[in-house]
Amino acid sequence: MDGIRTSLKDLQMGQRGYVTGLLCSGTERRRLLDLGLCPGSRVTALHKSPFHGPVAYGVLGAVIALRGADAAHVQVALQGDGDR
Repeated sequence: MDGIRTSLKDLQMGQRGYVTGLLCSGTERRRLLDLGLCPGSRVTALHKSPFHGPVAYGVLGAVIALRGADAAHVQVALQGDGDR
């Protein structure tokens, strides 16, 4: 799970990573955790909305949509080609 660290917002479509932390607190943090964005969860960028709208991410077998401001609070380590 040691990869390049970035924010969820910066993942390219089809790119995968693992959640390493959340840079928020309170109800926003609780919401992200409830969506499955817990440290260690694998996440994939799936679809980008037109005109800078929400981006769809695959996490724990579900598809969730996050605005860029929310995705910027999620730290991820990029998954290398050898990670499965």
